Amino acid sequence: MFWKRCARPRLTPPQGLGEKDIATESSICTGETVIGFREPGTGKLLQAVAVRSFEEICDFYRSYGFDPPARQQR
Repeated sequence: MFWKRCARPRLTPPQGLGEKDIATESSICTGETVIGFREPGTGKLLQAVAVRSFEEICDFYRSYGFDPPARQQR
C-alpha cells in the first residue's frame, strides 16, 4: 500500500492583517519570545505563538504562506 503525504493547509491571518503586521515580543522577566500579528489600533498581539529559535519564526511565516525573513547579522 502506498500512502499519499498530505500537505498541511495554510493558516489564515486575522482579517485585514498581513505579513507587514507580524511582530515579536520578548518577556523581560523570563526571556520568552512570542510571535503573532500586531493589531494596528490597539497594539494587541493576535494569534501569538511561543518561539525558541529563528527556525520556529521561519515556520510561523511559512504556515501563513509568507516568505520568512532573512537571518540578521550580528
